[in-house]
Amino acid sequence: MDSNNRSAIVNGETLKMFVGQRVRTVLKVQHAEGGVLVGQSTDGHQLTIKGALEGNESHYLEVVGIADNGQSITAEICKDFGENFDAEAFNGLCKVSMDNKVKELFL
Repeated sequence: MDSNNRSAIVNGETLKMFVGQRVRTVLKVQHAEGGVLVGQSTDGHQLTIKGALEGNESHYLEVVGIADNGQSITAEICKDFGENFDAEAFNGLCKVSMDNKVKELFL
C-alpha cells in the first residue's frame, strides 16, 4: 500500500479534524460559483470544492483533495457517481472510520 496517497474518509462534520491533510468525501452537487463547486455533504453540511473540473448538478461527486478548512477542500481528483448514491451508508462509513478501534484501517 502506498501510504503517501492515503486519505481520511470524511463527512461535513469530521472534515474539520483533517485541515491541511488529504481527505476523501462524497457530496451532492448543488451549483458552481466562479470556479468553486458548492455541494451538500452526506450529513447535510454545505461544502465548497476548489479545483473541481466536473460536477453535474444533483449528482453525487467523490472528491479527494486537501482540506483547506472545515468547509472547503481543494480537489485533486473528482469522480462523478451519478444521481443514485447511498449517502446514508457513506455517512455511516464516515462515523465508523472515526472509531478508535478501527481508525487505522481508514487512514
